[in-house]
Amino acid sequence: MRDSDAQHIKADIAHFEENVAGLIEKLQECRKENELLRSELSSLQNVLRSCKLPGSLGSALQEPEALSGMVPYAEKMQVKQKLVMLLQKIEMEFRNNQAL
Repeated sequence: MRDSDAQHIKADIAHFEENVAGLIEKLQECRKENELLRSELSSLQNVLRSCKLPGSLGSALQEPEALSGMVPYAEKMQVKQKLVMLLQKIEMEFRNNQAL
């Protein structure tokens, strides 16, 4: 009976080691994906920072109609606000996932 117990224990240990190896691989993949997401988030933040807000330096020199081109200025601001909200949601979710 001790031989069968030892075999079961060895099989359980082998199964456990396989599971741990699988988890380590998944963790490494998640870390790579995390870095990609951080990079994308940083790029999006840089894009938003490069957009000029009303009242910021340089915008006083140009009329809103001149900035708009073919798209109305108000519509551009709505799009920018939506982008900011989207980035905030992404950042909050990113921070929530980091806490896990």
